[in-house]
Amino acid sequence: MKFLTTLLVSITVLASTVSARETPPMTGPRAEEYRSGAVHMRLMSLKRSTYSRNRDSGLYRNSQKWKPIKTLAKCKNGVATTPNGDTFGCKNIDLVYFASHADLGSATGEGSSMWGWTAPDGREFAAIGQADGAAFVEVDRKTGALVYLGRLPQPSGVEPEIWREIRMMKNYAVIGSEAGGHGIQIFDMQKNVSILSKLPFFKPKVFDPETDVTGHYKGLPTGATHNIVTNPDRVYAVAVGARPRNSTCAAGLIFIDLKNPSKPTSPGCNAADGYVHDAQCLPYRGPDRRYHGRDICYGYNENSLTIYDVTDRTNSSIISITSYEGAAYTHQGSVLDKNWQDFLIMDDEYDEYDGTGLAKDGFPVSYIWDIQDLQKPKQTGYFKSSVRGVDHNQYVNGDFVYQSNYGAGLRILDVSTVKRDPTGKGIREVGYFDIYPEDDAEVGGGVIDFVGSWSSYGLFKSGWILINTIERGVYSVRYTGEMKYE
Repeated sequence: MKFLTTLLVSITVLASTVSARETPPMTGPRAEEYRSGAVHMRLMSLKRSTYSRNRDSGLYRNSQKWKPIKTLAKCKNGVATTPNGDTFGCKNIDLVYFASHADLGSATGEGSSMWGWTAPDGREFAAIGQADGAAFVEVDRKTGALVYLGRLPQPSGVEPEIWREIRMMKNYAVIGSEAGGHGIQIFDMQKNVSILSKLPFFKPKVFDPETDVTGHYKGLPTGATHNIVTNPDRVYAVAVGARPRNSTCAAGLIFIDLKNPSKPTSPGCNAADGYVHDAQCLPYRGPDRRYHGRDICYGYNENSLTIYDVTDRTNSSIISITSYEGAAYTHQGSVLDKNWQDFLIMDDEYDEYDGTGLAKDGFPVSYIWDIQDLQKPKQTGYFKSSVRGVDHNQYVNGDFVYQSNYGAGLRILDVSTVKRDPTGKGIREVGYFDIYPEDDAEVGGGVIDFVGSWSSYGLFKSGWILINTIERGVYSVRYTGEMKYE
């Protein structure tokens, strides 16, 4: 009986794979704009315009003007006030520490992505993305203070570029960039970083990008990638958005085998739905029994949620391609439960700017998806933010979603009600910390621009949350509200 069940499941998966390969190409009135990259380049141009304006004004290179904050600033009556006199709008989040990008060794002063790593002894570290490399800090588990340990610059001969994405593969930081010729740096956090603060007479170290990396993948078409994804369970990474679009892999999923991190190789790619902006790749244990035990990637592909079966990375396939009302630029998302992948939350980075669909009023929209049937995912509901702005990156920890909404800063959503009410009506914003007070007086409480927080990390067991900002530096904060809600 067990054999017959396994056989039927295998036949079903095979049938769906064949069907997926016959999925029609992108359609709709703006299909050619997405296919050609016109929408993406328009969005990138808007961002570069903001970055150039702030760069020309000296805002980034003067990040040393942001003084360190080492004293607790409690959130009282909606405001956290620092000893320096800075004030930040807040709800249920206290500020405990701040270090500018200059404090973290950056000459450019421009921040981007970040990710955390926990050492075998429980100590917590973070890799901070900056235009001129990655800075490494240890997070004091008792106080939340940040100890700057050193940095890994971009490879020799590569120009600084603000787009720098970092994920972890066990004890390795996997670092990609939009800079041409950069490739993927594979850096051993345990070997290089975790020992530094234990050394006598410790000083921050600038690592050599040639000799201090464990591996360096150079197989991307131009050496650049928009984003990097890892699947630690299956020991591989995925470069996404590695242009040009007319290359063999069409800027889709490019798989990188990291079983031997000193000699990374690519078993193949998936170009079937073209450009992939971001993705999440996980072993599948969810409700769709046809795919139990498979490797699934959820792709955020400019105007669709595209779900891939990547179990065989030499011959991966598409399970489904699904768009949604008001799609402007499908950006990023996360499943709500990695072990039971029944729902996910997703953001669209251009709908607020474009005045499209649910976001036409400029208030960020988080889209809720029912993914219990991988072949027929459904967008079932949404949550609208209380402050105007642009949503960017979000990650899930338990019942909470940690969002970085550019000028609106860190937003924490309680999504514990989604399974029983997929419309999103039960979602609540339980905390926020606004790290960009410059726009607080604007109509709706914020500007629709690419300023403020790029990314945050709220997955440490200690409870400390780090917020990486484009202009200033890194904030260490703590959520003070209740962790569970009925």
